[in-house]
Amino acid sequence: MRDTPVTDIIEFLKTRRSVKPREMNGPGPSPTELETILTIGARVPDHGKLAPWRFIVFEGDARSRAGDVIAAVFARKNPDAPVDDIEVEKRRLMEAPLVIAVVSVTKPHPKVPPWEQELSAGASAMNILTTATALGYGANWLTGWYAFDRDVLDGLGLLPNEKLAGFIHIGKSSKPNEDRPRPVLAELVTRF
Repeated sequence: MRDTPVTDIIEFLKTRRSVKPREMNGPGPSPTELETILTIGARVPDHGKLAPWRFIVFEGDARSRAGDVIAAVFARKNPDAPVDDIEVEKRRLMEAPLVIAVVSVTKPHPKVPPWEQELSAGASAMNILTTATALGYGANWLTGWYAFDRDVLDGLGLLPNEKLAGFIHIGKSSKPNEDRPRPVLAELVTRF
């Protein structure tokens, strides 16, 4: 029996895995592919039609400028940090050719609590990750200290009421990607 498109999708989802940014190279997605990635990123459960997320695209020199923001905040908050540590911070978004920040923007609503809106931003990040992988790219959803530091967020242009759901790093995988151990389903599932 031939595979149906549904079984192809199921097999893809069963084997999807993240690629470390240090194992990525170019080229990154084309403008058309990026539009597809972002369109599908915006196609997630969104009760109240609030669009409680937005995207910041870092490619080319924008990755370096963002790294300058991260490194400057790190250096200011760690005045005794070695130069090598500051350089590491400066390169945070430089390994993959494309990084998409998913920004969580909760909005007051009588029926849709902030937690549900934050979950919608997480769903958006997962759709971006999955779409990039489906297009043949390696992808990885990361945070790190800088994703939660208010000074970094301000420097990247986030508003005071916005949080960062994460950075999705996207590029071509430079080597075969090995799977990692997965949770044992029997240890996660109960029945009520």
